[in-house]
Amino acid sequence: MKMIDSPTLTLETAASKFAALGSEQRLQVLHTMVRAGPDGLSIGELGERTGITGSTLTHHLKILSAAGLVKQEKKGRSTICAGADYAEVEALSEYLLRQCCADCDQPDKDHRHG
Repeated sequence: MKMIDSPTLTLETAASKFAALGSEQRLQVLHTMVRAGPDGLSIGELGERTGITGSTLTHHLKILSAAGLVKQEKKGRSTICAGADYAEVEALSEYLLRQCCADCDQPDKDHRHG
């Protein structure tokens, strides 16, 4: 089997990041943050948009932050979720897409990956 390594992620790192997304609520939080764009959202706004609030939201953000998928910052008294770490989300996607068609004898020329 031909293996194409990602220049930015190891198998272990990718697995850790995917594990952080192993919850519907965490995936929903990340999705909401990606949609919000680079300005991010306050914790309150993120809670309103996802329906996840309080300690549950804090717990999910801690896991996503530890995985490097989101960044948080404080502005005054509010915690602003600076949003998704787009470079990390893209690297995680590329980790899978770089492997696309790696084992095909003749990859589809119209396929944009691989």
